Amino acid sequence: MGIYSFFLLSGQTVATLLGRLYFDKGGNSKWMSTFVQLAGFPLLLPFYCISLPKNPTTDSIHMDRPPALTFALVYVSLGILLAGDCLLYSYGLSYLPVSTYSLICASQLGFNALFSFFLNAQKFTPFIVNSLVLLTISSALLVFQTDDSSDSKKISKGKYITGFLCTVFASAGYALLLSLTQLAFRKIIKRNTMRAMLDLIIYQSIVATCVAVAGLFASGEWKVLKKEMEGYELGKVSYLMTLIWTAAGWDVFSIGAVGLIFDVSSLFSNVISTLGLPIVPVLAVVFFHDKMNGVKVIAMLLAVWGFVSYMYQHYLDDSKSKAKSTNVNQVSQASTSKEVDR
Repeated sequence: MGIYSFFLLSGQTVATLLGRLYFDKGGNSKWMSTFVQLAGFPLLLPFYCISLPKNPTTDSIHMDRPPALTFALVYVSLGILLAGDCLLYSYGLSYLPVSTYSLICASQLGFNALFSFFLNAQKFTPFIVNSLVLLTISSALLVFQTDDSSDSKKISKGKYITGFLCTVFASAGYALLLSLTQLAFRKIIKRNTMRAMLDLIIYQSIVATCVAVAGLFASGEWKVLKKEMEGYELGKVSYLMTLIWTAAGWDVFSIGAVGLIFDVSSLFSNVISTLGLPIVPVLAVVFFHDKMNGVKVIAMLLAVWGFVSYMYQHYLDDSKSKAKSTNVNQVSQASTSKEVDR
């Protein structure tokens, strides 16, 4: 679980900052930004060589497995949702300072809790409700701020609002994607293995990448990519490296996110993603000179408070589960001792 968490946080932070760098230095194609969020899946193919099950017979039981068509529908549906979600994130990242963007993304935890309640039988407790309220207020505060960062001076109020709405809808879409992924693992895939995780990531990424390529050509943005690369402020090589490493970062993030879903839950995966909330805004101040005004600081503190509230509930649930397991073991040992005495 620790490795998955590290992958999620590091991949998310690096990919978000590089994604903003692309727009900050001359990139303008929303579909290209969407494409690089999805097209890094070939980097995962070597992992198939190290993820083969030690006992193939246990992994090849097909008695309860649905037909291949059902798997195909799952991959296609999740892939289309993923492509649309990444496009919305691209619009949000292109129109907003990266610090504002990352703080709004914290709202995905609230959406995820809501979807988990209906799709994954997630129970609401006072600490979880407190977490959701704090995260909602944290994101809502950013609607009313007057951002005076260098980026916002180049962006009209209309584009700022568009970016805000796109990021909120993208957060809701990502939360729905996580909950549906957990549901698919429980109801359809039914295999808690590295190979099952790779299958899900790669096949849905293939579908989503095809959607992104179709959008790139249908929108006509492919015609200006050469000019965009030549006009990139950091040079052609840096342009390509920015796109390549962004793709690699989102792949690392995908491994961590999906790994935490089948290791714990979709909501926990989203909580760990929210843990990276303070990281991106602070780095944005360093690298992009975003201004951390009072509204952003309050929004960050509320979001971190919401995260801590949820983690405390997870700690209570974990302690209760361990105590229950200990009691069961003690009862079992006591029963065994009585049988031996007899």
